[in-house]
Amino acid sequence: MIVSVRRLRLSDDRSGFRSGQVDLDRFFLCFAGQNQFRHHLGTTYVAVDEDHLIVGFATVSASQIEVQDLPLAKTKRLPNYPLPVLRLARLAIHDDVQGSGVGSMLLRAVFVLAHQMARDYGCVGVLVDAKAEAVEYYKLFGFFELSTVRGELGDRPAPTIMFLELGAIPKISDAPPGD
Repeated sequence: MIVSVRRLRLSDDRSGFRSGQVDLDRFFLCFAGQNQFRHHLGTTYVAVDEDHLIVGFATVSASQIEVQDLPLAKTKRLPNYPLPVLRLARLAIHDDVQGSGVGSMLLRAVFVLAHQMARDYGCVGVLVDAKAEAVEYYKLFGFFELSTVRGELGDRPAPTIMFLELGAIPKISDAPPGD
């Protein structure tokens, strides 16, 4: 399967995307477009196969982290004010291609964006709001859990906040994912 990663387009058909995660599917169908094109809250990148079908997506936004939220060993030489990060807010893979490497491809695209953000505006790493079942997956890439004060999200379990510092992110390419 040949897959490429690019930004979500208004013309993309998202109606057939099913990841097995109802919340992620609902976000992609109902909110990814308006968050990107109307509200400018984040950008969604899609993995598209050779038939132009969307087989995965990752939504990112600029964010910040408080230096005191990082482990003490990581805070040396960092200023004591909010630090810029790239937040991976959502990552989902279509049911039909889970386990085929599409998630890794999207994550590598996020890493390219983090390096671009660091070069253009400043970025110390990538934060991810990991669902409980995804924590081990992100650990494979070097993410570590941050100790945070946990709150309740009503009927949804609170995500695990994980971080990967820029220096630990492999520099894959200087070119961001295509449009």
